[in-house]
Amino acid sequence: MLILSRKIDEKIRIGDDIVITLIDVHGDQVKIGVEAPKKVKVFRQEVFDAIQKENKEAAMENSESKAAIDAVSVLSKLLKK
Repeated sequence: MLILSRKIDEKIRIGDDIVITLIDVHGDQVKIGVEAPKKVKVFRQEVFDAIQKENKEAAMENSESKAAIDAVSVLSKLLKK
């Protein structure tokens, strides 16, 4: 991990496209601004974690639904015989 010290209005550049600016420091809260292309998704960590969790749950529900549909399909074929 790279750790940098910055003063208000100073910037950090990541690659060619991303600029992080220190906006304000108030007590234990730091406000930063992020300039990035629209194709780059920028999330707070807790939001990113929630999205990942939701995606995993949706994928599991989808696979469970698919398994249930497959089971019904197999049963239907067996009953037709």
